[in-house]
Amino acid sequence: MDIRHAVKEDIHEIMRIYEYARHFMAEHGNPNQWGPTNWPPEELIRRDMETANSYVCTEKDRIIGTFFYAMGKDIEPSYCGLEDGVWLDDAPYGVIHRLACDGTVGGAGSFCVEWAYKQCGHLRVDTHGDNWIMQNLLKKFGFVHCGTVYVEEDDFPRLAYEKI
Repeated sequence: MDIRHAVKEDIHEIMRIYEYARHFMAEHGNPNQWGPTNWPPEELIRRDMETANSYVCTEKDRIIGTFFYAMGKDIEPSYCGLEDGVWLDDAPYGVIHRLACDGTVGGAGSFCVEWAYKQCGHLRVDTHGDNWIMQNLLKKFGFVHCGTVYVEEDDFPRLAYEKI
């Protein structure tokens, strides 16, 4: 597997993966994270591409996953309002959002998380309370649950994780 920046020609495949992910999450007890709002919108993914923060995971030149990755000091504004806990470190960090895979290659999600962590050595991620698959993946890689954050997309609280 490989990771590369997404390009505009990838948009249809990326949106197909998000459609698959919405159905997969709903079938596995997580219908509210992306389903009701048809998240993420194509305009957002295109903006992520323009800022070079959209990535795809490929296997033999075929896109099998996608995610947002960025790094910096306070790169995620919603993480400044952590509730019911504290972050492990105040240093600049990387963040992953909108991780989704097409389900055709096992371990693709793990590969994406590992890649992002290797870029910075300090990673924060949030996920919906019903997203047990992502929670288990984060725990498997040694992420620590640090508290709760809220995002603009909806009113559901997100579990915030960090790994240093």
